[in-house]
Amino acid sequence: MTITKLGGGVLGALLFFLLGNWAAESLYHTGPAGHGHGDEEHAMGYYIATGDDDAAVEEEVEEGPSFEELMAAADPAKGEKVFSKCKACHKLEDGANGTGPHLYGVVDRAVASVDGFGYSDVVAGLGGAWGAAELNAFIENPKGYAPGTKMSFKGISKPADRANLIAFLQTIGG
Repeated sequence: MTITKLGGGVLGALLFFLLGNWAAESLYHTGPAGHGHGDEEHAMGYYIATGDDDAAVEEEVEEGPSFEELMAAADPAKGEKVFSKCKACHKLEDGANGTGPHLYGVVDRAVASVDGFGYSDVVAGLGGAWGAAELNAFIENPKGYAPGTKMSFKGISKPADRANLIAFLQTIGG
């Protein structure tokens, strides 16, 4: 019986502290902003008036060199290293298609012109040629350039890497 009283006392004290915590939390809420409130009025922190509230603040986005400048300074040797991302699907030998069409002479080659390769309807309908600017846009975001393309590669985000890759591809073939 003594053990039962002792256990009941401990559990009663625990219950008392839990209920006290719940009551204090509801009175003095200190959780993250928006928790249960849905507005910024209850957000934690301080507001510092700077006088720029009504003025449109335009941040200058620091743009790097243009694509033409990058192409002028491109290094085919570095592009060969970037090509390692492509070689799982593309081959450089003329007529040797892989999962993707061969890239022999791809720069300034007509779009969807490799015989024996089954292009997606989207790429086949692009028309034109794979100039440096078109390759740059396609390599940056294949699905954005040609929505519905079979190419599942996410793209190469660094402009310098794309320019180096295109410079390398210019040295391959025709």
